[in-house]
Amino acid sequence: MAGDNTIPGFVDLQVNGYAGVDFNQDRLSAERLRCACQLLREDGVAGVLATIVTAGLPQMLTRLERIADARRRDALVRDVIWGIHIEGPFLNESPGYAGAHPPQAMRPADLDVMQRLLDAADGLARLVTLAPERDAGCRVTRWLAGQRIMVSAGHCDPTLDELRAAADAGLSMFTHLGNGCPMMLHRHDNIVQRALSLRDRLTLCFIADGPHVPPVALANYLSLAGTDRTVLVTDAISAARLGPGTYTLGGQSITVGDDLVAWAADHSHFAGSTATMPRMVALLRDQLHLPDDEIEKLVSRNPRKALGQQPYVPSPSVSAG
Repeated sequence: MAGDNTIPGFVDLQVNGYAGVDFNQDRLSAERLRCACQLLREDGVAGVLATIVTAGLPQMLTRLERIADARRRDALVRDVIWGIHIEGPFLNESPGYAGAHPPQAMRPADLDVMQRLLDAADGLARLVTLAPERDAGCRVTRWLAGQRIMVSAGHCDPTLDELRAAADAGLSMFTHLGNGCPMMLHRHDNIVQRALSLRDRLTLCFIADGPHVPPVALANYLSLAGTDRTVLVTDAISAARLGPGTYTLGGQSITVGDDLVAWAADHSHFAGSTATMPRMVALLRDQLHLPDDEIEKLVSRNPRKALGQQPYVPSPSVSAG
């Protein structure tokens, strides 16, 4: 599978694994991470945020340390993994909102725990997803924003006042809007509507793979929010780029059927995505009929802007040898 030559340098802010490699595996080796980076680059991806999801704190710390260590040791890994996205553990453990994150490992936001996570990431943490309603007084949000680390709401159900207060404290993004919430919601008073109401203050992220957000819904979201403050992510797991089978996300078993949808073992909820950036671009072209300049904003320019990166300029590839 080759990259899309008409869209320069994909940037993906949420990658849990790729091509058989689980970034949340306890025994992840530098060699395996390098293989995933080789294939990401082959698929046209310039950079990603390796995403570490909720687990017991010792496990999260070890997983962050492994990513940081591999990045120090390998030029290709360093070139492809631009930083780390810490998704959890300060999330809403209520049914539906927890998604693929283990509720028993979730906890209220805590500055000491956050500092330990940042230390393990060794300066690579660029994005933290938390539930604003789990961050009393927005203390962790304000502290992270003060350190120039992006804070995103996700797997959450804050009131509109809580979401506004978080934005005032430095919250600047919403993680995979329309997912990380129950299938059945109040038809008007729900987290999707609240987040959309702050579309002029928050960068909204969507998983544009089809199953997570149907194309008709994605088109509506993009029409309302516009493409200037919207970012598309894959939320890829180890099954991305591969076919049906059984895969892992941390300690969880994930089932992928012929439709390439990743499910928890009991089929109660999605568990990440098998999407690749080229597949998402094909959906945007074929089903939403977006022009290439709009697609480029969603999968390259806007995520770069969110990370404080300059617009894409082609550069020599790092040798895979």
